[in-house]
Amino acid sequence: MASLRRYVALSDDRLARVLRRLYRWVAGYSLPAPRLLTYPALQLFLALRSVYYFIVRVFFCEPLFKAYCTKYGRNLHTGVYLHWVVGRGTIILGNDVLLDGKIGFSFAARYSENPTLEIGDGTGIGHNCSLTVGKRITIGKHTRIASGVRIFDASGHPTNPADRLAGLPVPEQDVRPVTIGDNVWIGINCIIHPGVTIGDGSVISAGSVVTSNVAPNVLAMGNPARQVLSLADGPSSPCKR
Repeated sequence: MASLRRYVALSDDRLARVLRRLYRWVAGYSLPAPRLLTYPALQLFLALRSVYYFIVRVFFCEPLFKAYCTKYGRNLHTGVYLHWVVGRGTIILGNDVLLDGKIGFSFAARYSENPTLEIGDGTGIGHNCSLTVGKRITIGKHTRIASGVRIFDASGHPTNPADRLAGLPVPEQDVRPVTIGDNVWIGINCIIHPGVTIGDGSVISAGSVVTSNVAPNVLAMGNPARQVLSLADGPSSPCKR
């Protein structure tokens, strides 16, 4: 098969040239798409997709995820994916919480008898986020967490090489709860490390790595994240350091 592909691609024989022209014609062929026909077909497809997504969300994804929860409020929505939950822990959700796309929740029982995740009213978490709970992660009300964010209160392995080689868990002092305040906005692909507290009203810029506390009403960015603006009096106010 490989020699045939080389023959068609490289040979100057008449048959090889014909086959190359045929391949290019097939690869570049496109049907005309008169709007009179394609627009109604598109609308039909979108309507059927919406009905399918509604059925999957309402009768499959949301009920099964609610079964994981210890307590949840009104209008919990999950999107059309069943979230990935590993381990056993307490999940407490407020009213109007949106857990969109597919999110991973990992509970590490070796650090606590009851690892707890609590999310306040009106908070939304985007697709492909990951939350690892060793003791406790608390997320406030009306907070927005974009897709791809990683939040963990315990590292997966100890930093000490000998402990890591021996397969030991993270030391107790390295498992530190994470607290995210109300009306916080965390941008895409941020990483929130153990022990971090993010104050109310703050914004974490996309791609930032947060290793220390963030004050309320500030914009923080970078790796490691640093406060660069005060948001108390407007987005252009300099942050007092």
